[in-house]
Amino acid sequence: MRIAMGIEYDGTNFHGWQTQAGSAARTVQFILETAISKVANHAVTVHCAGRTDAGVHAIGQVIHFNTTATRTLRSWLLGSNTNLPSDINLNWVHNVANDFHARFSATSRNYRYTILNRPARSALERSRAWWIYYPLNETNMQAAAIDLIGTHDFSAYRGAGCQAQSPLRTINYLKIYRQHEFIYIDIGANGFLYQMVRNIVGVLTTIGRGDKPVNWAKEVLCLKNRTLAGVTAPPQGLCLIKIDYPYHFGLPTT
Repeated sequence: MRIAMGIEYDGTNFHGWQTQAGSAARTVQFILETAISKVANHAVTVHCAGRTDAGVHAIGQVIHFNTTATRTLRSWLLGSNTNLPSDINLNWVHNVANDFHARFSATSRNYRYTILNRPARSALERSRAWWIYYPLNETNMQAAAIDLIGTHDFSAYRGAGCQAQSPLRTINYLKIYRQHEFIYIDIGANGFLYQMVRNIVGVLTTIGRGDKPVNWAKEVLCLKNRTLAGVTAPPQGLCLIKIDYPYHFGLPTT
């Protein structure tokens, strides 16, 4: 039997998603496998839709695992949450066909990056947003973002150590907008390279500050050289919002 689950977590105290062999680091995968295995009464291995880095959050992560245990969906949900710490929980549980795969069945992934743009820092938002004290021009950032939409070679926006075989990705939308002191960067794509979102944010904020012209995002894209692309935005502003799947799998859409 294959089970899918919707997960949310505060990534502040996690060393990313993936458990590393021989490492005692606290990872999302390890914590989930430990909790779910107690409910299943056997060891389980969970697979996720998208691996998140240390400090990155999620409200729409999706996982799946195989089990021989017979439990109600309610028992999987409540039992797993009982065994999880307060910074991670399940939102839903669903039976899926054996051809479902949390990663490979996904059609798109959607992230939001949050910037707190004001002179004073925030005690409450320190783990949820990138505080930038100098003014940012979100209009210029949005104008620059347009050139990144579509299918491109994102070599210049991939992090060192990226293991993806191809740098080609398709960005479906990239929207930048301000609400009072916050600037939100919403992005959806068929997939992302390692640190791709954070590198895009780094380029857009450089443009928003006025240090580079609007066409710099496109120039960086065309150069295909990560060393020319500026800073990588910190992880705490990034959140995995939603994973999209074909309708026939019957998974929750929110």
